[in-house]
Amino acid sequence: MADDEPAVAGSLLAYLDAAGRDFLFGLGVRRRFGAGETLVRQGDPTDHVLVLMSGWVRVFCTSANGHEVLVALRGPGDVIGDQAALHSGVRTNSVQTLEPVLAVQLKSDQLRYCVRNRPNIALAMIRQLSERLREAESARVDFAALDVAQRVATYLLQLARQHGVAERGGVALRMPLSQQDIANRVGASRRAVARSLAVLRERRIVSTFRRRIVIVQPDVLEAFAHSE
Repeated sequence: MADDEPAVAGSLLAYLDAAGRDFLFGLGVRRRFGAGETLVRQGDPTDHVLVLMSGWVRVFCTSANGHEVLVALRGPGDVIGDQAALHSGVRTNSVQTLEPVLAVQLKSDQLRYCVRNRPNIALAMIRQLSERLREAESARVDFAALDVAQRVATYLLQLARQHGVAERGGVALRMPLSQQDIANRVGASRRAVARSLAVLRERRIVSTFRRRIVIVQPDVLEAFAHSE
């Protein structure tokens, strides 16, 4: 990966060997984006996809009444815009950078060519899609079965398993993450999320900084997430 950024678990590039990556990169053009840039907008027509090489983005959708839902956080190795490119041709979500991002941009027909003619890339796409469907299903179950504090704890655990980095003092999440992002993901108010994080801090389960979270006691957080 560029800039020494390893591919995140469950991403397209995590399932590709070096030859597959080189072929994919050879088709596209490298582009850099600054923090806070909107890469795609919900409802717009599409003619390209982006394969992230470094940096993180937030994927979100806006309902008819203006409510924003965080769909996912995507990082190095993930492909953005693949469903629209392969299916409807219209963006179903918006994507905004959380920090500077380096990506390879491919035309939609180039991605379709890869899927038709490169079985290793097609299989990697299927495995990435399967991982995302599993993630979405888990989120629906959590929303129905858990209270806000448990949903927050469960989401932090999921991010830690997929994107956590072990460091002195705990497991740090690789991406910048705001309380509003968490609220939009777990279906709660920012105030309720702030209260939940305050409880976790008071119990010394997590430490929070500006847009950065460290899980100090993962085992305790796991028990908290599944407490009755």
